[in-house]
Amino acid sequence: MSEPHAIFDTSLLTSRRNRAASEAASHDFLLARVADDLAERLAIVRRDFGVTVDLGSHHGVVGRRIGDLPNVRRLISLDPAEALLAKAPGTRVAAALDVLPFAPESLDLVVSGLALHLLDDLPGALIQVRRALKPDGLLLAALLGGQTLFELRDAWLAAEAELTGGASPRVAPFADVRDLGGLLQRAGFALPVADSETVAVTYADPIALMRDIKGMGASNMLADRRRVPVTRGLLMRAAEIYAERFALPGGRVPATFEILTLTAWAPHESQQKPLKPGSAQSRLADALGVPERKL
Repeated sequence: MSEPHAIFDTSLLTSRRNRAASEAASHDFLLARVADDLAERLAIVRRDFGVTVDLGSHHGVVGRRIGDLPNVRRLISLDPAEALLAKAPGTRVAAALDVLPFAPESLDLVVSGLALHLLDDLPGALIQVRRALKPDGLLLAALLGGQTLFELRDAWLAAEAELTGGASPRVAPFADVRDLGGLLQRAGFALPVADSETVAVTYADPIALMRDIKGMGASNMLADRRRVPVTRGLLMRAAEIYAERFALPGGRVPATFEILTLTAWAPHESQQKPLKPGSAQSRLADALGVPERKL
């Protein structure tokens, strides 16, 4: 077993993402969707961002979309996978996502598309981002949530229990939207918001889904995975169970992706602050036109 804190085999993850770099554009539909959403959110923010970091830039899908906005000035793409990073726009920095090479209060904006859920220490990474942001700097990030690929997880667990009598971790443990607001507050952010969107994608069969995941460089990189090759029998049984449990009337199979989007600001004195309890100047009952009743 690995050390208790190690969830991901980061060197394996980086290696697989580098190998997938040449075909990354053929498997980036989810990242493109996230890039469009982040750009739409940024477009309505009425302020200029002098220095922006695309944290976990992949091959630059988010960076190119964000960099086209008139309020984004200088873009820095950061990723540990150098083959992917070579395709990203702006100034390129090869570095780990959880050891940021930026001075305190040096950044105006940090965006991140589908990268932060692959960190062992997400709370620590959020603290580093907050420290690197200038006062009133913005974090805007999208990561995968707990409902992601639940169908695939169930199929693998059932197949392994049936054929081997046990189960190996195969799908990453993703965060829950209810926890992320608390993590942002613990990291020292102000005005934190976390929202969730579920995206359903269909494939011809479960094997096609697994090929897409491999093409993303996101196949099993858990530190506690079983270190033996998957047999053809196990693979085919997992695909059979997937189809038996989840196939649609036309024969295609669905795959669920839950996208969690975080918005938070580095604290600044100009930001709105909650009123102190008991400081209200009028009663809610009067505003609603109803009689007040004590509980």
